Amino acid sequence: MEKDLYNDTWFRLDNAAKIYPAIKDRELTSVFRVGVALKARVRVKPLLEAVKAIEDRFPYFKVKLKAGFFWYYLEPVSLPVAVEPDTGQPCRAFEKGELMFRVLVRENKISVEFSHILTDGTGAFEYLKTLLAIYFEKCCLPVTAAFPHFDAREAPHAEESTDAYNHFFKKINARPVKVPAAFHVPFRLKGSPRFDVLKAVVPTAAIIQKAKEFQVSLTEYLTAVYLYALQQIYEQSSDIGKRISNKIVRIEVPVNLRRMFPTRTMRNFSLYVLPGIDLRLGHYTFEEIVKTVYHQMELETDRKLISKMISRNVSGERNPFLRRVPLFIKSLIMAKLYTLGTKEYSGVVTNLGRVDLGADVNALIDNFIFIPPPPNHILRVNCAVVGFEDKLMMTFGNITDSRELERLFFSFLAKNGIPVKIVK
Repeated sequence: MEKDLYNDTWFRLDNAAKIYPAIKDRELTSVFRVGVALKARVRVKPLLEAVKAIEDRFPYFKVKLKAGFFWYYLEPVSLPVAVEPDTGQPCRAFEKGELMFRVLVRENKISVEFSHILTDGTGAFEYLKTLLAIYFEKCCLPVTAAFPHFDAREAPHAEESTDAYNHFFKKINARPVKVPAAFHVPFRLKGSPRFDVLKAVVPTAAIIQKAKEFQVSLTEYLTAVYLYALQQIYEQSSDIGKRISNKIVRIEVPVNLRRMFPTRTMRNFSLYVLPGIDLRLGHYTFEEIVKTVYHQMELETDRKLISKMISRNVSGERNPFLRRVPLFIKSLIMAKLYTLGTKEYSGVVTNLGRVDLGADVNALIDNFIFIPPPPNHILRVNCAVVGFEDKLMMTFGNITDSRELERLFFSFLAKNGIPVKIVK
């Protein structure tokens, strides 16, 4: 039974998920949101029927978190999927014993929120697409073969519940490189509840054209803008603030490994790269930052280097000594490792990509949204992006009383000919 990821009585956490039970609390929830705004108001009865119709298609999500002596594990349960009015704070924590995902509805919007213990943005989006397909069918709206989604009537493929990190693990003996601590925004934390989200829409064509002028991808361009804004915040600091701040500015950019290692997994399967600049070397022009980001991301997304990162992470999990350490001690170690890891980067840019569900289905949709999990007290701000037709929806999650980073970010875009519209 130890070798099976899933059976009738329990379900192992994937390699990336193992850290989240150790760190999650009421504020640091590890919960993210993927949502869609339709052009028509949501019809509740067909939505409820659609949620019910796809429950058995995703059995690996219908689980609750349990604590063993050595590891957390997931136990299948028969609880119904929660469908709730979207009236509260986004990405709030799940209660003990609840399913770790929910469906929310408000006016013309359908959202799904998932704990990172279950899956990543790609897995959550596949669930949302399947839900949309069945919802449209229940509403007698056209769903053509051009709309890629799971067939709710077929049984789940065994590979969907695979821990792809372990599947693609190859032992590589390489010591981890020590990474100096990064600069973090100096803004004061808000009172509880802290998490707030700023949403903005920019024309996809305009920002992609600007990225093409620098011969970089959209993600690389946005990462460079983020770094430029953080450099401005550092340079605006007092002399004392500059002296006590770390001088390295880095952005964590998650990478969807399914594009590199083909798999059907619906579990977490992403790692990250850390492009950055060293402010000890002086002021960087935007052109210098773009060039730096491009070359660092080209290097760090090399398959061999990604394989080395997978090896390092999975080797820690397989360490014979660590496997015998009781869970409460493991949790203390993992919480400490998470804090140390967060000190290595100054911000996050996570891009879910461009969504295209086929012309017929696209005509029923206004936009998509991707909201990242609340950042911790070190990071304080993060950013998520998703594109649909000519709308690039950007969200900044923030737990401070300042919007200076967002102001600098969007001001830069506007000054460079990219219209920005803040939305509610």
